[in-house]
Amino acid sequence: MPFPQQDPRLFTREGIEWLAPSQRGCYGIFRAGLWIYVGKTDDLRRRLLEHLWGDNPRITIELPTHFVTMLTANDVLAEKQLIRELDPVANRQVG
Repeated sequence: MPFPQQDPRLFTREGIEWLAPSQRGCYGIFRAGLWIYVGKTDDLRRRLLEHLWGDNPRITIELPTHFVTMLTANDVLAEKQLIRELDPVANRQVG
């Protein structure tokens, strides 16, 4: 179950603020050839801005360039499936 076909948005303030506030769903952050992080949230815009501002060094160290989103009612199941399929580096267990 990949993300729906869409044009990736730049992982910048402008790219993220394009999203409407308070949209629930899953998101994937990446750069060419590497899925960095997949997450779920009740506010895609707010959460992606938090990541942009560096709240998770495991994401920022990988130098993300783009993101994609998926609106969903069952974000827990969707997130698990996306992590399993894409194997993003910042979602891997440490230790």
